[in-house]
Amino acid sequence: MKIRAVTPIITESFGPLILEEFSRVASPETEISNLFLRSGPGSVESAYDEAVAIPDVIARVREAEAEGMDAVIINCFGDPGLDAAREVVSIPVVGPCEASMHVAAMLGHKFSVITVLERLIPELDLHAQKYGVGSKLASVRSVDLPVLDLEKGREQFVGRMVERAAEAIEQDGAHVIVLGCTGLAGLAEQVKSGLLRRGFDVPVVDPAATALKLAEALVGAGLTHSKRTYPQPPAKEIVGYQL
Repeated sequence: MKIRAVTPIITESFGPLILEEFSRVASPETEISNLFLRSGPGSVESAYDEAVAIPDVIARVREAEAEGMDAVIINCFGDPGLDAAREVVSIPVVGPCEASMHVAAMLGHKFSVITVLERLIPELDLHAQKYGVGSKLASVRSVDLPVLDLEKGREQFVGRMVERAAEAIEQDGAHVIVLGCTGLAGLAEQVKSGLLRRGFDVPVVDPAATALKLAEALVGAGLTHSKRTYPQPPAKEIVGYQL
């Protein structure tokens, strides 16, 4: 099967890391590709960034279907443009936030999300409500480091994530931890090891890996989103966008 990751930023220096992490967890028969935006933000850290990214996300998702992809992953924990993308194509479109929150809700009584910036906490809380898992969300905590700092090295994130995850377990009652940024792909095992050293044996969900495996499962099962929920948008004149 062919799966396309649409990474909704213009910072292409993340490309090798993205493909490396997706390839590491993909099934042998899966062909994974990644495209960045032609126009959009350098990183996604706000509702404004998401809004700026969405027009080209929609265009990239349409391209993926036209090029014969079997599924698309919107490779950002904010899931920008997820509903709109599902309206314009028939192949499965998976959002890492939705996928990982639902998986986390199945793996334990309560889960906490450890994200990059404090300003994202209200948005992720709202995502949990929208996705129907608000009652399972113990907390959202941040490491207070911007996404683009990942270019300088991801080691600095691990220690802070272990600290915040331990606090979520001890103080908020979390039984599962979700990494709240797809730029943190591949760090779940390090965070889990750090928590084990503190005596906490809990699952740590990698959103990028979870989105990929869910996309593979949907394609393998012959499933996609319902057009009763995501009908094709009505035809009308649109000015200023190449969608």
